[in-house]
Amino acid sequence: MRAFVFPGQGSQKVGMGAELAAASAAAREVFEEVDEALSQPLSGIMRDGPESALTLTENAQPAIMANAIATLRVLEREFGVSLADKGDCVAGHSLGEYTSLCAIGAFSLADTALLLKLRGQAMQAAVPVGQGAMCALLGADLDAAQKLAEAAAEGQVCEVANDNDPTQVVLSGHAAAIERAVAMVKDFGIKRGVPLPVSAPFHCSLMQPAADAMAAALAETPPGSFALPLYANVTAAAVTDPREEQRLLVEQVTGRVRWRESVLAMRAAGVEQFVELGGKVLGPMIGRIDKEAEAISVVTMADLEALAKEIG
Repeated sequence: MRAFVFPGQGSQKVGMGAELAAASAAAREVFEEVDEALSQPLSGIMRDGPESALTLTENAQPAIMANAIATLRVLEREFGVSLADKGDCVAGHSLGEYTSLCAIGAFSLADTALLLKLRGQAMQAAVPVGQGAMCALLGADLDAAQKLAEAAAEGQVCEVANDNDPTQVVLSGHAAAIERAVAMVKDFGIKRGVPLPVSAPFHCSLMQPAADAMAAALAETPPGSFALPLYANVTAAAVTDPREEQRLLVEQVTGRVRWRESVLAMRAAGVEQFVELGGKVLGPMIGRIDKEAEAISVVTMADLEALAKEIG
């Protein structure tokens, strides 16, 4: 069995998608359609920067999605490899769940871009800049991270935002609580705490205003039927019902990204190969979660050609 997986925030970089756009009309069409949907030259920011504009949450989220869908479209159009035929399920990390839904036909490309633009804006607006923060705990398992979060909270919000792999857990919450957590890592047997360069505290209860905004947006633009099952971030379980997924996308804004558990659940269901489209972030994580799993990260035309030869 094979899963196609899609990266989340942090995988953006200036120049993303430029090689695909130069080589393939299918990729160019994706970038043009997203630009048109957003009434914004997002593809220009992706190609040329500045980096400060690309890393803005409201730009990074649709940009990462557009790059991954462009990679998928090239695979399908140029190499004749259909995700629905060659895949058994999909999953995405945080915003990558929206990319997954676009990939399996539950959202149109334009609607996905608009939803992610709004999601980025709503997440940024939920907490004033400087009041929230996130940190990565390296050499931490979930149990140690939860104990540290509880100790550092001191009446503020300090919660596990991402359970990425057996060696990396991310905390999110009030800036002062995250500072305390970073300072206390050694007391909990954790190797390092690294503050993350993010503009808002994603995936914690402080994001409730953004969850409310997404509930309203998804009521107007609900997901349609799926070509393949999707493993949802907040449950780490397969979903096939669009109404259930609509609810889970709202929960996802404040909820934990259960990536480690999602990969283990897909493995338990029989997935042997994971194909990451549009990034090189999830592949290494999957390797740390299960050394027996095969993980391929596909970004360039050469990567796509190699993948098409293998699975086509």
